[in-house]
Amino acid sequence: MSTKVKNTLIILVIFIGILLSAGFYSFVIQKSKIKDKEKRIKDLKLFQLDTEALTRQLVSFQKRVAELDSVLANRKYNIPYKFSQAGFFDFVNQVSYSFSNNSFVNVEFDENETSANFNIYNYTVSGTAEFGDLDRLIYAIEESKQLKKISEMGLSNNVKVDKDGTPHFLVNYKFKVKVYYSLSDRFFVKDIRENPLIPNPAYDFFYPLIRNEIPANVDHLLDVQTAQLLALIPDGAFLSDASGNTYLLWEGDQVYLGFLTNIDYQNSVVNFVLNKGGIIENISLKLGKEKK
Repeated sequence: MSTKVKNTLIILVIFIGILLSAGFYSFVIQKSKIKDKEKRIKDLKLFQLDTEALTRQLVSFQKRVAELDSVLANRKYNIPYKFSQAGFFDFVNQVSYSFSNNSFVNVEFDENETSANFNIYNYTVSGTAEFGDLDRLIYAIEESKQLKKISEMGLSNNVKVDKDGTPHFLVNYKFKVKVYYSLSDRFFVKDIRENPLIPNPAYDFFYPLIRNEIPANVDHLLDVQTAQLLALIPDGAFLSDASGNTYLLWEGDQVYLGFLTNIDYQNSVVNFVLNKGGIIENISLKLGKEKK
């Protein structure tokens, strides 16, 4: 065999080896990589949207979120998402900000309860307050948008008398409060609005019908029980008290413990109505003497 033929066969064998190696690399080694790339391209094409389509989709989602928020916000009560333990202290401070000087509130944290769907903070609320302030506090807790409930309440009456003798009929109170919250944002409301927290006027059943404490005459009004009718004039009645102080009064004017109700010019009599610790008394003063 000639040298030329040998060289040709060697080159042919090398060429065939190169083809087999290239085919093995392309169709065996790279086949899995090609399939992965093709799958990736296919997935990307499925989510390939233009800007207008994305904008329409965003608007649709925003509308749906607003609808869900509206449904949740229109509920009377909501269980808040990740409510802070200090949040209830802030709530009570806001409610009690306008209370009178005779009212105060103490809040103590007791414990935290956990359950499958929600958790509960337990607090003890106690103090002394005027009945109207206590009524507002209880109403605000029970009617708050973020769910809170009162339990185990105890009430008792209390009388505070100022240095000038003015009595204040107060209420001692102590009750438990459960504050609900959730660790899930399923019911989360973005822009939550608090419920109206002002109650309707309520009768103070702790205010005694008959009272031993009579408020002092701090406004220096006419004390009818020691007063004397001096004269009647067309515009009113001229009176004096035991200390010699004189007063010119008209119908409807306030006196100590009551009001001037009527001036009888024909009989020269002035009529008063007084509230003596729950006992209503009518007193008439005549020129020169008192008539009951």
